[in-house]
Amino acid sequence: MFGPARFRRDRLRLRRPRFEPPTINRLIPNVLTVLALCAGFTGLRFGLEGRWDLAIFAIIVAAILDVLDGRMARLLNGTSKFGAELDSLSDFLCFGAVPAALVYMATLKSWGGLGWAICSVFAVCSALRLARFNTMIGDPNPPPWAGAYFVGVPAPMGAFLGLLPMMGTIQFGPDFFTSPVLNAAVLLGVGALMVSRIPTFSTKKLKLTPSMALPILLLSAILVAAVASEPFLLFVIGGVLYLLTIPVSVWAQAQARRAYGDEPLPAPALPAASSETAGARSDTTTTA
Repeated sequence: MFGPARFRRDRLRLRRPRFEPPTINRLIPNVLTVLALCAGFTGLRFGLEGRWDLAIFAIIVAAILDVLDGRMARLLNGTSKFGAELDSLSDFLCFGAVPAALVYMATLKSWGGLGWAICSVFAVCSALRLARFNTMIGDPNPPPWAGAYFVGVPAPMGAFLGLLPMMGTIQFGPDFFTSPVLNAAVLLGVGALMVSRIPTFSTKKLKLTPSMALPILLLSAILVAAVASEPFLLFVIGGVLYLLTIPVSVWAQAQARRAYGDEPLPAPALPAASSETAGARSDTTTTA
């Protein structure tokens, strides 16, 4: 009881880390994710009541919160596996299931089972796109140009594009944009874009210079005024402009691959470990 074994147990007990409850800063990203989930689910309620404009606004609010929660997680050092899983579940509900249900209730309900099957394809494509994104997060050595592009259309933008005919109906009337053929083609096309390997621009690695601050603030003020006056016209124009950027992103990534190749970035050099630490790592590796 008083030999070397007792001494080793005492040392391990002293080295055990103390439990520290999470701070409020680490909870803020998850709170934003939950708010995004609630906003998307509220969009379904508005759709059931036939208030299509509010349903679309709810999805857009969910998309804004989805962008903010990732930014806040990186800013506050609050990233966690729990948060990543919660974010994926929220994204599927807000940008896969709810938009598909809205389009079904608005236009494709007249097709019966076929319309429901088309909406299901869109929801499945959103889930597959999110699953592929989660598997690509852990890549430790991506190519140098990888951070500037998404693989396929991201789920929030996919939901936005899938709802474009509904936005057109609100803005221009039901003559053309309520066509089930048009809505079915848009859902299937956007679903294919989400699961495709087509590169699309990402703003996560976009760096702004101080000289760009004033123009961006002025542009933000103009966009807010446009949303306040003609929101759905602005949304339709924005969706069309985004589709026009896809060929540009394909060309830009091809240029980057020719310039830098597909070789991953070199791993950062690690400091030399002491003999005791190196021995512990080798033992752990052998055991695993």
